[in-house]
Amino acid sequence: MKFDTNNHSVFMLHYHLIMCIKYRREVMDEPISDRLREIFDSISPNYNITLEEWKHERDHVHVLFRGQPNTEMSKFINAYKSASSRLIKKEFPDIRKSLWKEMFWSQSFCLLTTGTATLDTIQAYIQTQGEKKGK
Repeated sequence: MKFDTNNHSVFMLHYHLIMCIKYRREVMDEPISDRLREIFDSISPNYNITLEEWKHERDHVHVLFRGQPNTEMSKFINAYKSASSRLIKKEFPDIRKSLWKEMFWSQSFCLLTTGTATLDTIQAYIQTQGEKKGK
């Protein structure tokens, strides 16, 4: 539990967000992922959201963050996807070879509250995405 400046308790929920690139195109590399994370970090304070974990694969990203229960998550995610699509297409023009329309992200996304899983469990899951078993 956290407390705000007015001494009212503010409960923070943890969320696991998965966003896929349009058409599941495998265009995400380290520089693109780093820039997407920077954009997330710049927009999230406007929605009282704090990034906890970020991991990308070539065609999607896993994000663990915390936010207040009254945060309008769909508005935040739509604002993030819109801004990041525009900036990524502008800053990495080669992406247009694979994604010719304006959208970078698929319209759909998966947003889960962490439920009964511990944060360590979810962080370990995100950190190991993309790793092959037995390696």
